[in-house]
Amino acid sequence: MTLSEKDSQYLWHPYTQHKTSQTPIAITRGEGALLWDENNKEYIDAIASWWVNPFGHSNKMIADAIYKQLTTLEHVLFGGFTHEPAIQVAEKLMEILPKNQQKIFFSDNGSTAVEVAIKVALQYFFNKNEKRTTIIAFENAFHGDTFAAMAASGISFYTQAFQGMFIDVVRIPVPVKGQEEVSFKALKTVIESHNCAGFIFEPLVQGAAGMVMYEPEALATLIEICKENKVLTIADEVMTGFGKTGKTFAMDYVAEQPDMICLSKALTGGTIPMAITTFTQDVFDAFYDDDINKALFHGHTFTANPTGCAAALASIDLLQTAEMQNNIQRINASHLRFQKKIENHPKLITARTLGVIFAVEIKSDAEESYYGSMRTKLYNFFIEKGVVLRPVGNIVYILPPYIMTDEQLHKVYAAIEEAIEMV
Repeated sequence: MTLSEKDSQYLWHPYTQHKTSQTPIAITRGEGALLWDENNKEYIDAIASWWVNPFGHSNKMIADAIYKQLTTLEHVLFGGFTHEPAIQVAEKLMEILPKNQQKIFFSDNGSTAVEVAIKVALQYFFNKNEKRTTIIAFENAFHGDTFAAMAASGISFYTQAFQGMFIDVVRIPVPVKGQEEVSFKALKTVIESHNCAGFIFEPLVQGAAGMVMYEPEALATLIEICKENKVLTIADEVMTGFGKTGKTFAMDYVAEQPDMICLSKALTGGTIPMAITTFTQDVFDAFYDDDINKALFHGHTFTANPTGCAAALASIDLLQTAEMQNNIQRINASHLRFQKKIENHPKLITARTLGVIFAVEIKSDAEESYYGSMRTKLYNFFIEKGVVLRPVGNIVYILPPYIMTDEQLHKVYAAIEEAIEMV
């Protein structure tokens, strides 16, 4: 049996209807921006394996850091104990995060980073004897698949089986160009009519919604409104963090800063699952008390795993090199040239770029569902061409590893141009 056939016998994959989906492709190795399957077919990983792998597959610097840590201390419980790699990660993050962030809490993945932030927002007011139970989120948001994170997400087919079981979440429109005032007004109305604990948002780019982009000034105004009303703000930088938008964090573009930031994905360079939620001192202080019941009773078995911390340290060091910063600028410039080339194509609605993120929205005669026929046709076309892209309905996006070569980028662009003509 092939690996793919054995997979079909035993495994259950994410976001997959196994009755109608194709057999998964068995990948046997990766190097740089490339992957190879069990038949030795080559693929360009144009989405950095769900946005986690900015420095390329089998990165030697990260692998060496992991090996060294594994031979020193692979894991130790973080309840009542600590270790140098966790402290080093904290110190490193304090150097690059917005200056109001003072405390970090480790967890396992993007969903749990968000879960921690939402629980903290709700308990923050509970600890102050205030009843605030509503979370504000954007329409078409995506924040993860654990329960509170899923509740904050606005893509309905992810959550429809669980309606009526969630925490209280109220949605406001995204402040895209021309809709800023509508979003500001909606936020003020929600705050006036609900006991709001927190506002969670994907800063500047809504990833799973199809790389929907909005301006830093609009986000700053929304945060300002929340601050005026003592509503905590949560920046979900799980996708945007660590260089994706052209700056280290998307919040680096924004004048107002959040109370909490969620990090994961590229944190460890795509090697080991790890997440971090960061907080202001004020948020932490609401839990600092003689009363044990005011503590944050949340934890994970692999909290602050030393091996993951070693990977994170190497990943952050790589991000800060001149080579990687130049690569980010090179890819951004390449995207902008490609955008200019195709943005007036009669089959396109829009083309947009921020940092290493590029997206095109293709015209369709019918309303395209998230996993609809156009998405399936496009996905299969790209796979046939040896390019890993995962369209969102009629939106095709690129979010490549920073080490992707110009030649590889142009192969991806060519595949997208061909796909636009095909549909």
